[in-house]
Amino acid sequence: MHVFATFAVVRHRAGRAARDASGWRISQVLPGLAVFAVIAIVLLFIVVLDRGLFRPLGRVMAEREAAIKSAQQMAEAAATRAREAAAEFERTTRAAQAEVYREMDENRRRASEQRVELMAKTREEVDATVAEAGARVKAQADEARMRLEKEADALGEAIVERVLGRKAS
Repeated sequence: MHVFATFAVVRHRAGRAARDASGWRISQVLPGLAVFAVIAIVLLFIVVLDRGLFRPLGRVMAEREAAIKSAQQMAEAAATRAREAAAEFERTTRAAQAEVYREMDENRRRASEQRVELMAKTREEVDATVAEAGARVKAQADEARMRLEKEADALGEAIVERVLGRKAS
């Protein structure tokens, strides 16, 4: 309050102050000591604010900015690693699928070959069985024909003997 009061007194008295040769009031040209005290207090306040508030605040902001940049770099690195891992997983999955498809094709090919072999073997067995059965039937037919011929001859002789009453020569 004293600083402002002094300024007010100087101003109030300025109206009645003596004028110099140029017509300026002397009290306005030479400020009082209170103005210098206010300037000193303002400068001191600026220094205190700079050292006590602005510099520590600037340090904290710089540290936070560095932490944010570091976190962003770590996040980018993690994202890059995740993309690489996903790409590797995709490559591995494709390779595994290709291997499975190759194995399935190989199994189908083997099964087809086995089926063809089994069909050929079965045909051979069927053909052999049919040929064997045909041979048996032919043998039985030949045997039956011979028996019938013998029986026909014997029956013919028996008929001739009965009809003629004697043996045919």
